[in-house]
Amino acid sequence: MRIVVSGGGTGGHIYPALALIKEIKKINPSAQFLYIGTEKGLESQIVTREDIPFKSIDITGFKRKLSSDNVKTIYRFIKGVLECKRYLKNFKPDVVIGTGGYVCGPVVYAASKLKIPTIIHEQNSVPGLTNKFLSRYVNKIAICFEEARMFFPHEKVVLTGNPRASEVVGKDGRKQLDELGLKSSKRTVLIVGGSRGARPINEAFLQVLGEIDNKPYQFLYVTGDVHFQNVLERVKDVGNPSNVVIKPFIHNMPEVLSGVDLIVARAGATTLAEITALGLPSILIPSPYVTNNHQEKNARSLSDKGAAILRKEQDMSGKQLLDDIDSILIDTEQLLKMKSASKKIGIPDAANRLYKVIDDLI
Repeated sequence: MRIVVSGGGTGGHIYPALALIKEIKKINPSAQFLYIGTEKGLESQIVTREDIPFKSIDITGFKRKLSSDNVKTIYRFIKGVLECKRYLKNFKPDVVIGTGGYVCGPVVYAASKLKIPTIIHEQNSVPGLTNKFLSRYVNKIAICFEEARMFFPHEKVVLTGNPRASEVVGKDGRKQLDELGLKSSKRTVLIVGGSRGARPINEAFLQVLGEIDNKPYQFLYVTGDVHFQNVLERVKDVGNPSNVVIKPFIHNMPEVLSGVDLIVARAGATTLAEITALGLPSILIPSPYVTNNHQEKNARSLSDKGAAILRKEQDMSGKQLLDDIDSILIDTEQLLKMKSASKKIGIPDAANRLYKVIDDLI
């Protein structure tokens, strides 16, 4: 089995691709891969560290408003298609998979023109421009949210979930909490804003830091590398409560997630895939700075089903955050209800489901 994978721009497109590759290697150790991305994107660093053969093309995304830059993008797209055709003819893949980002455009389009079976994977509840464009040419469209189905040709769509979800299941999270200096026997809330952190989440939590020492639960507070030193300066003013562990970044997040009882976070597709695979309740503060406001729509797919509390950034405050945490972690009945709702949404075998789509297609 020979597979070309493409996805880039953000970790939300790259990490599901890597999770899928790992799962396929478990099932079919003889499978061979080629990853096509851009040199400027995160994929050029992340993918090559995994010893996966990597080829690059030069491509940019379309501007949503009229712009002369779009003329350059069209030129790069045409050039990228020609380059991809050369890569594909040399590698001779059985299937080509795009996991998102504008780099997938020329890769998957070139494959469709060469009559190679193609799949796109849409992580969000609202698809981006690239996947909407490619949906006309591909054989199958894998989605993670039922809400995304309406945007694509119905006969092509398969609900698979996000392969990244498969990586969080079966971990020993309680052991990780002990190693971080927390009590594995105590209910734990993880507050995190992504790898770089989220200032509004940090601000809300810092507002109430002096009021939480007597809470019957504990906090793992991940500030993000960029904000860590500033947060430590703020903490000096009120002290570090005994039930709060503060970290700039967590490298083994899948293991840690499996040990906590509640998460406060943004609403990126990968995060939601991971927490629902574990049946983890959440308080979601979507980023308003993303395309199509897709994080809020992702979050609503959980909050509408009782698995999460959705708070818009402009409505968030320290008091509101603490009230929301109390309403879940102090009320056992509510905690269990939200866990059950989250579990019903989750697709822990997502990587295996996507592999079956690939296997059926070729």
